[in-house]
Amino acid sequence: MALTFRITTGLAVIAALLLIAGCAAPEPPQVKLEKANVLPLSINLNPDFVFRKKTQFLNDPTTFPKAVALQSEAIDFERRHYMWPATTKLDQQALTGNYLDFYWWNHGQSAEVTVRLEYRQANLGNFVMAREKSYTAVKGSVRTRFTIIGDDYLENGPVTNWRCLLIVDGKIVGLTQSYLWR
Repeated sequence: MALTFRITTGLAVIAALLLIAGCAAPEPPQVKLEKANVLPLSINLNPDFVFRKKTQFLNDPTTFPKAVALQSEAIDFERRHYMWPATTKLDQQALTGNYLDFYWWNHGQSAEVTVRLEYRQANLGNFVMAREKSYTAVKGSVRTRFTIIGDDYLENGPVTNWRCLLIVDGKIVGLTQSYLWR
């Protein structure tokens, strides 16, 4: 009786884990736009679409102060996390650059949402670049990660300012931007 209970409980736990893993949707690929047509900002943003958090990480070993890595294990761990699984110098260069995470949610009806990052890089001056990710039937909380790494970063420099847009049916419904965006 006890053995049957343990086996049943074990199978239930495994089934629950498989269901949870199956619910996780894969992150859509980011598309680098050849020409960034900057969308006009409408006054009426939709309150159902809200950015709740944003994080940036500049993964460039040439900018890391050596003394801080020795003092803070957490900072050193994060740097190593972004460099994993690079083993050669070429692999490290491919992972060097800007990582931008945007956490947002849709409180309203499910919608097809395009998340667009418009940004400028140090070596390009005022030229605006853009990347997009498209989601279907989005409702609830979502994390979107944009990466400007490898050759894009090494040739054009770090991201100096940016704005991130949530677009539904060709209209901007949500917006967040860096302090320097103009």
